[in-house]
Amino acid sequence: QVQLVESGGGLVQPGGSLRLSCAASGSIFSINVMGWYRQAAGKQRELVARMFSGGTTNYANSVKGRFTISRDNAKNTVYLQMNSLKPEDTAVYYCYYKNSERNAMDYWGKGTLVTVSS
Repeated sequence: QVQLVESGGGLVQPGGSLRLSCAASGSIFSINVMGWYRQAAGKQRELVARMFSGGTTNYANSVKGRFTISRDNAKNTVYLQMNSLKPEDTAVYYCYYKNSERNAMDYWGKGTLVTVSS
């Protein structure tokens, strides 16, 4: 079992920055992927960024150049630095974890709300 605890959400003006953190605990495999998804009102959940334990990253096109994902594997923590925030970034952001097993279960945090508004 894995538990994910997010922090860092809040209200920010357009052009501002926020940093999200997600700490994983429990039965953590050393080889895994962690990342961030978001779900805006009335829309489907979408991948924002993910990072494999080996260092490979993927970003949604909409956030490339503005968001940066990073990991501290020793702390089982993933971060999302969000810069140049836009109103369309407003969403609930969910931390994600999956280990390397073929049929591994997806784990999700409870979500943290990011609101970008003047």
